[in-house]
Amino acid sequence: MNNLTYSDAAESEMQRKAKDHLWMHFSRQSVMESGAGVPIITRGEGHHIWDSRGKKYIDGLSGLFVVNAGHGRRRLAETAARQAEELAFFPVWSYAHPNAIELADRLAHYAPGDLNRVFFSTGGGEAVETAFKLAKYYWKLQGRPTKHKVISRAVAYHGTTQGALAVTGIPGMKAMFEPVTPGGFRVPNTNFYRAPEHGDDLTAFGIWAADRIEEMIQFEGPDTVAAVFLEPVQNSGGCFPPPPGYFQRVREICDRHDVLLVSDEVICAFGRIGHMFACDEYGFVPDMITCAKGMTSGYSPIGATIVSDRVYEPFKHGQTSFAHGYTFGGHPVSAAVALANLDIFEEEKLNENVRANSPLFRSTLEKLNDLPIVGDVRGDGYFFGIELVKDKITKETFDDDESERLLRGFLSKALFDAGLYCRADDRGDPVIQLAPPLTIGAAEFDEIEQILRGVLTEAWNRL
Repeated sequence: MNNLTYSDAAESEMQRKAKDHLWMHFSRQSVMESGAGVPIITRGEGHHIWDSRGKKYIDGLSGLFVVNAGHGRRRLAETAARQAEELAFFPVWSYAHPNAIELADRLAHYAPGDLNRVFFSTGGGEAVETAFKLAKYYWKLQGRPTKHKVISRAVAYHGTTQGALAVTGIPGMKAMFEPVTPGGFRVPNTNFYRAPEHGDDLTAFGIWAADRIEEMIQFEGPDTVAAVFLEPVQNSGGCFPPPPGYFQRVREICDRHDVLLVSDEVICAFGRIGHMFACDEYGFVPDMITCAKGMTSGYSPIGATIVSDRVYEPFKHGQTSFAHGYTFGGHPVSAAVALANLDIFEEEKLNENVRANSPLFRSTLEKLNDLPIVGDVRGDGYFFGIELVKDKITKETFDDDESERLLRGFLSKALFDAGLYCRADDRGDPVIQLAPPLTIGAAEFDEIEQILRGVLTEAWNRL
């Protein structure tokens, strides 16, 4: 159907087809089975989206931390069409094509230090899977095959493939697929709001949290640990930024124990924190970067694992190869779109826009601190979380039943009905997450705050 606003009959038919055949991701199918229907999004322009009935919403999550340059970029769509006409597909398995070469060169140019080699995939989970497998194989090639374990943080999300699940730190996402790949171990995250024993000393808390990584490496044995996987700003749990000095301490620990450091920037790269790569904001150079989402602003799927010269070195010689890959990794259309998207970033200075406006975004959201249900506002760049609590003084959170009623029973739908698409998440303590397109500014911040204020006030009154 070409008409973007559906008639009643067309809407009913589309809902029937969805109910009969569509299996949504991370969703309760019972919602559709009940006949309640599902929102159908048909169009986007800038920071707005429209549903099948013509209602307009603010996209406060960039789709899913993806549409960083905004919706409706004709230039990116036309780039995809031109490339598909010229060369729709060819693999990068012993062959290459110009767009993969140019994009690899561009990413290596943006990446810090000696991260000069780019292994393409089609999404973030695949990029993490690549880094996990590469870390284990790297140490085998060094004659140290017992170094196979990986360390990540509590409540951290790093993907859902069997390997990436070993890195993911959310028990509820793993239990139904056990046994997952062995060797994943968890350390505390950087949720300063839930660390009362450290008082107001954020720096001391950061050192404490980093030292827990060393403690885990020593407990498991340095000769068994291959890599540490960390997001610059942890997504799951509600936007935990790193305390000052945290990543410098982690880098020292990894170097001391000969452990690789992977910066998982599937969300944080490409402007979300105001740089092409967020590790630049926090002053550390990892051994690998995983990235995806914002590389094309979602106009075509792509992912990448960017690797240091050190990790790449064993593959430069003889008959050694990395027996790993994906059919659509480095896809010509996706790579062309990524190059055009990165041109837009530079021409429109989107990173600079985020860095200039992030303090205002934060201060606008912090106005919500006067609401009794708001416990903490945290994050960085254009990536913020608002933690919800029952009691601001004690920081008491909601139990499972209350969280179910609050998030799924009210907040998600109420925010959407009020014109704001964002995420109400309880993989840790209940939070609302915001990650809008990088093009917005003061007026949009105010509009988002007003919608949140109205809905959160109603949520508290219901409680």
